[in-house]
Amino acid sequence: MKREDGLKEIKTDVLWDVIIIGGGATGLGSAVDSASRGYKTLLVEKYDFANGTSSRSTKLAHGGVRYLAQGDISLVLNALEERGLMMKNAPHLVKNQKFVIPYYEWWGGPFYTIGLKIYDMMAGKLGLGSSEFISKEEVMEFIPNLIDEDLKGGVIYHDGQFDDSRLAINLAQTAYDSGASLINYCELIGLEKNEDGMINGVRIVDKESKEEYSLRSKTVINACGVFVDDILKLDDKNTPKKIVASQGVHIVLDSSFLQGDHAIMIPKTPDDRVLFAVPWHGKVIVGTTDTLMKEYSENPSPLESEIDFILETAAKYLCKAPKREDILSVYAGLRPLMAPEEVGQETKEISRNHKIIISLSGLITVIGGKWTTYRHMAEDLIEKAIFIGGLDNSECKTKALNIHGYKERPEFDDHLYVYGSDKEELMDLIAEKASYSEKLDNELPYVVGQVIWAMRNEMARRVEDVLARRTRALFLNAKASVRMAPKVAEIMAAEFGKEDTWIKKEIENYKEIASAFLV
Repeated sequence: MKREDGLKEIKTDVLWDVIIIGGGATGLGSAVDSASRGYKTLLVEKYDFANGTSSRSTKLAHGGVRYLAQGDISLVLNALEERGLMMKNAPHLVKNQKFVIPYYEWWGGPFYTIGLKIYDMMAGKLGLGSSEFISKEEVMEFIPNLIDEDLKGGVIYHDGQFDDSRLAINLAQTAYDSGASLINYCELIGLEKNEDGMINGVRIVDKESKEEYSLRSKTVINACGVFVDDILKLDDKNTPKKIVASQGVHIVLDSSFLQGDHAIMIPKTPDDRVLFAVPWHGKVIVGTTDTLMKEYSENPSPLESEIDFILETAAKYLCKAPKREDILSVYAGLRPLMAPEEVGQETKEISRNHKIIISLSGLITVIGGKWTTYRHMAEDLIEKAIFIGGLDNSECKTKALNIHGYKERPEFDDHLYVYGSDKEELMDLIAEKASYSEKLDNELPYVVGQVIWAMRNEMARRVEDVLARRTRALFLNAKASVRMAPKVAEIMAAEFGKEDTWIKKEIENYKEIASAFLV
């Protein structure tokens, strides 16, 4: 996957069938859907793929147990089906994770068991395993660090877990393999319209070369997550606000805080939120919060109150209670929720279903949704594009389309498993030079060869791209990632032919970004 190929395409007078603005889960999924149907497809992303919310999730491909409790049956049914399809189409990244719900009241066992049996039933043939009641002794065997005072027992159930930004990169590669053009660090600066006021193209600028382009297109899709309102305002400055942003914060801890392979799900915290503690890449992710944000940026920072909430809640359940000094990394993501219809409605009460808006100009905008349902959202968007753009009808192919890197039985104990079928080629690259096998830092397993691979095959352009999304160093150990930054900058400068000033600027930029992940 080469950025240069996309640049070559936009320099020719091409009439695109579909131009997608936004390189998160939904935008990338739409590029896969569109290109696999045979449409001439371009995706442009202002920063890097999955730069925002799509790399900052709880790393779960799930139906949403709490949405079932809220009575949002249609969302759960859809998400459970999509969870199953994610595992079938990307088994190298999406895996079965066992969760334990501990209960401390006598009624907890029957209550949660019945609810989760319904959850299993709704998954049908795409289910991952049956939920079951387990004794107090079994709970403690699975979660040795759990407080056992007043513990009555537990319920075990199955959900999916994945690496979000790695799947995003694989979606970009799948779209590219299917004929789509993709360009990161390319910004929309205007919408072109014909004499009838209908959108027939876009103006974009390559943020690296500063060169501007006017492109013709039959349809334009706005998949910018929490920033869709910015694009809607470009189309019509009088458009009312469509999005509210809810911030979700997670902390990352050492594996000793779980001491096992099972995850914990606390279905009801004191303020009616859900808390997860999930093993991920040898660490433990604990979260999340649900905080309405009236103002937000492209690199959101956790609030002190959010960190305190997670630590205090975790301490109620874990014998080894996490403290601030135990946090290896903390990250914040912004959920793009539909603006509530009811005044005063809390963000946790707003449905995670997606909604598609067709503007009078023909601009197609998607709001809401969740990672697990990215494929279904993409299918809906391209169906709308077929109608709006008068495209030749072509059936959706993504329900049974293998995602780039597809590998049926990956070795999950090897940190390189995330590369799937590309792993062998990566290993060949690492073997080319002795220096390619050198670790970037002793605290994490990443090596020099992975930086080279990310630049040559995954469109990594900046130090942040490598340390945050091609590897997950920033999310797993923020301090270690900062130590890696100078070496990564030097490797990238040598590969790209950059000067020392570029290295210095990249290191400074990365330290600023990483500061939001440090406690």
